[in-house]
Amino acid sequence: MSGGPRHYDQDKDSTLYVGNLDERCSDALVWELMLQAGPIINVHLPKDRVTQSHQGYGFVEFGSEEDADYAAKIMNQIRLWGKPIRVNKASADRRGGGAGAVGVEGGGLGGGQGVGAELFVGNLDGMVDEKVLFETFSRFGPLIAPPKVARDDNNLSKGYGFISYADFDASDDAIANMHGQYLMNKEITVQYAYKKDGKGER
Repeated sequence: MSGGPRHYDQDKDSTLYVGNLDERCSDALVWELMLQAGPIINVHLPKDRVTQSHQGYGFVEFGSEEDADYAAKIMNQIRLWGKPIRVNKASADRRGGGAGAVGVEGGGLGGGQGVGAELFVGNLDGMVDEKVLFETFSRFGPLIAPPKVARDDNNLSKGYGFISYADFDASDDAIANMHGQYLMNKEITVQYAYKKDGKGER
C-alpha cells in the first residue's frame, strides 16, 4: 500500500519523462510533438504554484508501452528552441538516481540530431499561417519545433516561413512532394534553409 502521489503512476511502462524543456514549451506543444510517435493519454508538466510556469520537465503517458519505447528512441535529444530535450522511461528514471547527466554530450555546437534539416518555404499566400504549415508539412515526419512564418511589425506574413524536421528523410520527402505545389492558389518553393555541401537544388 503506497500512499504516495499517483498522478502519473497509471502505467509507468507507457509513461515517459521529458526533461530539459525550454520555458516556452507548453503542455500543448509537448502533446503535439509526442503525438507523432503514437496516441497519447495524458501530458503533465508540473507547474510552479506561484508563477504557473512549468519547471523544465514533464511526463507523457502513451496508449501502449511500444509507443512509449518508440517515442523515447526518436524524440531523445531533439532540439526545442535550441535545447536538446531528454526523453526516457519514467520507471527507469526513478531507479537510476544519478542518471540525470546522461546524454548531454552532443549538446555543443552541431551536436545532436536534427541539425540542418530545416526547410525554407517561399512564395506563401498571405493567408497561410503556422497552423496551415503544420497541417501541410507534419505528414512527412516529426517536426522538432512549430513551423514559423516570417512576419512584419504589423504581424502580417512576409510570404515565407521555415519548417524544422527531426531528420533528413522527412525533409527530403517534403521537398520532393511540396516544391512547386500550390498552397492556397500560390505555387510555393521548398528548399533547404542552409544549403548543404554546395549541392544547391534549384
